[in-house]
Amino acid sequence: MLPSVDTSEQKFKKYEKFIPEEMFEEIKKLASELEGLKVTMVNATPKGGGVAEILKSLVPLMNDVGLEAEWHVIPPHEDFFELTKSMHNALQGEQFSLTFEERKLYQHHMEKTADLMQDMESDIWVMHDPQPAGVIQYLSDESRTMISRIHIDTTNPGQESWNFIEGFLLQYDKIIFHCEDFVHDNVFGNKIETMPPAINPFIDKNKSLGKEEVEAILEGFELDPQKPLVSQISRFDPWKDPVGVIEAYHQAKEEVPDLQLAYLGLFLAADDPEAQEVYERTKEKVRPEDDIHLFVDPNRLGSLSVGKFVNAFQSGSDVVMQKSVREGFGLTVTEAMWKGTPVVGGDVGGIKLQIKDEENGYLVSSPAEAAEKTVELVKDSNLREKIGTAARKSVKENFLMPRLLRDYLRLFKNLDEEGKIDRC
Repeated sequence: MLPSVDTSEQKFKKYEKFIPEEMFEEIKKLASELEGLKVTMVNATPKGGGVAEILKSLVPLMNDVGLEAEWHVIPPHEDFFELTKSMHNALQGEQFSLTFEERKLYQHHMEKTADLMQDMESDIWVMHDPQPAGVIQYLSDESRTMISRIHIDTTNPGQESWNFIEGFLLQYDKIIFHCEDFVHDNVFGNKIETMPPAINPFIDKNKSLGKEEVEAILEGFELDPQKPLVSQISRFDPWKDPVGVIEAYHQAKEEVPDLQLAYLGLFLAADDPEAQEVYERTKEKVRPEDDIHLFVDPNRLGSLSVGKFVNAFQSGSDVVMQKSVREGFGLTVTEAMWKGTPVVGGDVGGIKLQIKDEENGYLVSSPAEAAEKTVELVKDSNLREKIGTAARKSVKENFLMPRLLRDYLRLFKNLDEEGKIDRC
């Protein structure tokens, strides 16, 4: 059996005040029709990154409405994760050539993973991202209902890696992308589904924090709550452009001399061996006179949860930056918008699904543009409030967890009506 991940209880009823009544009732109806459906989610790691963040709320919510949902991860393997990180980057546009040995490594790990799945029973399997996608090649039971959920922007992938993964994806019953723009070509036909991610407003990361608590946490990490603060919450990943964030800060600081920058890139994800190298490159750009705080070591948090740590910085910042050059979705954008904090985000991928430029945030394409919008927001409290209010409203309407639950239930219902689910 694949390693399992435990989740905390979630109550769908708590969302009633946050979502439209028609959505609430539709979810209850769909769930009653699918009661007892066994759903198994599989991804690469139990923590760190957006997929794990979603599953830790979505899986228990599915259980609360009457499904039998489980979350499992594939076996960890350092060389495999180094390879799939390179493949991940290639699928977002970076050049990468798969050697024969690397193909063998991927396929061998998928075969090993499939062996652990053979005796597991489920009505529907949802395999998240490229790491476990190839397992379908090695499963002996062809009657399994299999869904691939791709969380990255594959608009313009490296062709070699795409061709390799595409062969596996073609074997799935459905392939889910965040939006139609991410679908690289039309070979999948009617297999394609789209559904953006969502957040849980009741977890530590997204609960409302009082001003005093926020300021105490910031002070505890040597930041001054009375000075302007811009933060980016991202892994140290080249696609998140941490070096560009430093450049934007340097330009903004010329206009706002007491500006502080916090970059929260805690090393949490087991499947991201590249983070240390990117961190070292970023750290080289920090000057002695800067007021820059780079966070990488989770042990610095002590008894403070990662969720509350992130929450305090998103809530206490004047601006949250997400200066990605590629982005599958960007849950940190959603989280900051939910807190009413203005976001300056890269004009790419899933960020464009969330931010309507100059209405509920700003879209930028360079460090200079990021600096300009940051300065504009820092200097105008009325503008910050206007943008922040619109940002929270858009998240409430589009990106809370029940909407994602509804999308999955609709998909499961359609598959059931088409006779594609053979119940255990």
